[in-house]
Amino acid sequence: MAQDLSKIEETITESSVWENTKVFLNQHIDFSEDISISILDVLIIITVIFITTIVLRLVLKAFTRNLPLEDKGKFNVVFGYFRWLVYLIILLITLHSVGVDVTAVFAASAALLIGIGLALQTLFQDIISGVFILIDQSVHVGDIIEIDGKVGRVEEIKLRTTRAVTIDNKVLVIPNHLYLENSLYNWTQNGSITRESVSVGVAYGSDVQLVKKLLTKAASSHPDVLPEPPVAVVFTNFGDSSLDFRVVFTINDSFKAQFPKSDIRFEIDKLFREHNVTIPFPQRDIHIIQKSE
Repeated sequence: MAQDLSKIEETITESSVWENTKVFLNQHIDFSEDISISILDVLIIITVIFITTIVLRLVLKAFTRNLPLEDKGKFNVVFGYFRWLVYLIILLITLHSVGVDVTAVFAASAALLIGIGLALQTLFQDIISGVFILIDQSVHVGDIIEIDGKVGRVEEIKLRTTRAVTIDNKVLVIPNHLYLENSLYNWTQNGSITRESVSVGVAYGSDVQLVKKLLTKAASSHPDVLPEPPVAVVFTNFGDSSLDFRVVFTINDSFKAQFPKSDIRFEIDKLFREHNVTIPFPQRDIHIIQKSE
């Protein structure tokens, strides 16, 4: 009998503690007539923010795992702004879920974000493109790129712009959003060795085997042309006024390709003159028809 009374007393005590806990958790803090938050709501908000923090850290770690140390710093700056935006959205959603009327806050936030987005649309495009470049590693410092008809060696990649230097030693500042709008040619992503070519036409009736031999000699004799893979000559077309050829060769620095290509053209002209191979100019037959009066 005494044991039963003891169990009943323990049950009553536990029920009292639970009731007191529920009363404590349901106590509300009034911020205004329309906004009132209970202690339980505060605990829920803290828990949601804590879980959001852990998820964001895991996402950041996943995105920056393979990034260089310098790029990690740039990405962390952008991710910091993104993180506070996520916190704000999660907080508003959580408040709305626990019964707090945040309709006015949602409306004001939406209007503010739309206004900022319209005013800074291009800036946001540049930053987002910069993040994509950092993540997919499509462009690195030192790469030679061609975009929108401009060629330069990449010197620095920032969040909004990419800084490159042209062959004329002019600084080329490329807004990062152009990577999304144009085709990007990375000349050196597969290495600094590239295949280049020089095209030339010779007169009809020329000895094509001699032309092939002279073109091969002109390219092979240049010190910047690599022996492997060997120089190749391609007979490209029977043109309107000439037989068209292209000599293909390999060099180790495509950024300065215009200089060895110029030297090879000089050598081709010299060899053609020595062997009486003519480079024709465009020719047209004109027929004059006189009408009888």
